[in-house]
Amino acid sequence: MSWFESLVLGLVQGLTEFLPVSSSAHLRLTAAFSGWKDPGAAFTAITQIGTESAVLIYFRKDIGRIVSAWARSLTSKEMRKNHDAQTGWLVIVGSIPIGVLGLLFKDQIEGPFRDLRITATMLIVVGLVIGAADRLAARDETGGRHRAPKQRKALENLGVKDGLIYGLCQSAALIPGVSRSGATISGGLFMGYKRESAARYSFLLAIPAVLASGLFELKDAMESDHVPWGPTLFATVIAFASGYAVIAWFMKWISTKSFMPFVWYRVALGIVIIALVTAGVLSPHAAESAD
Repeated sequence: MSWFESLVLGLVQGLTEFLPVSSSAHLRLTAAFSGWKDPGAAFTAITQIGTESAVLIYFRKDIGRIVSAWARSLTSKEMRKNHDAQTGWLVIVGSIPIGVLGLLFKDQIEGPFRDLRITATMLIVVGLVIGAADRLAARDETGGRHRAPKQRKALENLGVKDGLIYGLCQSAALIPGVSRSGATISGGLFMGYKRESAARYSFLLAIPAVLASGLFELKDAMESDHVPWGPTLFATVIAFASGYAVIAWFMKWISTKSFMPFVWYRVALGIVIIALVTAGVLSPHAAESAD
């Protein structure tokens, strides 16, 4: 992997990680369109440490409060009723599905799931799901000709059942093309949560899963002689910087804007990929991972 490739891929990772468009799909597609080797699932997982570091800094006050309350709830029954302590427990509960499924399907995630035909299909299907969730939220927020606006739930209403459903939605993002934020935010919207609340919990829920995945891949990579450490670390730093900027913008966007631009983009991109693969312009299978 060249330094230029690492710069481009780091930017792609940071710019797409928090948007509902699938960062893993865009890394895979950037390499395919550029004629580069597939950066691989390990590269994606390690650079995600950079984007999750941006989440830790952006939400540092929330995270500090949640961690503190959760730690005190271990010894105090009274603290277990605290909302921040409960949020900490729910993040742990919601992280279980992706942890279990990630280990069970590790080989498929790093191999067959990276087929461009699967990526394109997921871009289209999940895009339509996000669109349906967005329309439902908009209808509740604005009401209609014969109905009043409906009050949507905040994070204070989150319970174990909804936490697990969020976790199952997040686990779908193991397949390139799904999008972690797209799956979890649309899941939250279908469950009746406010846009900002769904996004905030989506980002908090991603922290344990992404950091664990990144550290797991980092451990394996350190035992390998084929990892381009300089470019990979450079891409991780670029992903952190660009990712932080995207979080700040996206949190403002979702409070008032529709997800439909992302929906149309996903559907259009998926159709283009299918057309190019069908025409033989793109190979559906990844080239050998970059080393």
